[in-house]
Amino acid sequence: MELLDLYTADRVRTGKTMVRGTVVPEGLCRLVVHVCIFDSQGRMLIQQRQPFKSGWSNYWDMSVGGCAVAGDTSTAAAERETREEIGLSVDLTGVRPVLTINFERGFDDYYAVIQDVDLSTLRLQPEEVQAIRWATLEEILQMIDDRQFIPYEKGLVSLLFFMRNHRSVETYRDPTRK
Repeated sequence: MELLDLYTADRVRTGKTMVRGTVVPEGLCRLVVHVCIFDSQGRMLIQQRQPFKSGWSNYWDMSVGGCAVAGDTSTAAAERETREEIGLSVDLTGVRPVLTINFERGFDDYYAVIQDVDLSTLRLQPEEVQAIRWATLEEILQMIDDRQFIPYEKGLVSLLFFMRNHRSVETYRDPTRK
């Protein structure tokens, strides 16, 4: 039984928890993280969910994702989920999410990591992941159309590919500022 911290809408930890898999109490939020791992060629590492997973079984998904458990910071949850699901250690010390999306009862933090990874060295968590591979933006968008990939908004996926090289929504710095 995993416990999840509960937050206010302003992302302040309340000191209350909930059991994972139960309904988030009205007026409170939980924290979810995704880690999008890109290689130097601009491809994203994607994972295929196990056929026995509840929710989107057999669908392809972003590199890593999951709930922050009680006591986790966003970065600690992202590092832990990456280690657990694909056996890769990433150091997100001092790294902020490239994007946070608010959903009805929670926050979803997206991290972008650029790292060339030899897929044969990864250890997949058998309870979660059945396969991994590299995919281009175009391949993922086609997989969404073909109902093989979790149906994220295509604009979100495109934005994540863009954000892998940017830490702002502008494509270059303001030349009038020193």
